[in-house]
Amino acid sequence: MALFALMQADARTIIAPSELGLETRAAFREAAVAELEQLSEGGMLMVDLGGTNKVDSAGLSALMLIQRSAEGRRQRVVLKNPSEEIRYLLALTELTDLFVLEPKPA
Repeated sequence: MALFALMQADARTIIAPSELGLETRAAFREAAVAELEQLSEGGMLMVDLGGTNKVDSAGLSALMLIQRSAEGRRQRVVLKNPSEEIRYLLALTELTDLFVLEPKPA
């Protein structure tokens, strides 16, 4: 699995795998937390979900743990380009308030 991170001033972007689930969650979470550690307080980690077509409960758990790590550092997690299916899954599990979603729904 290839994970890519892009750097900006006080913001970093990590590209989520095409399937965020049981087999990919640990490596993805570790890579995201490593990016958070490079950010200062108040920084922002953008998780690009544009190429992610499947998220299961293990993937949701990984996203929640990443958010919890960011919150402990007073950082934000932004989910970029989530598909309608991922948006629905976040709403169904009542997790939409936990994350900033971009772009905003129309």
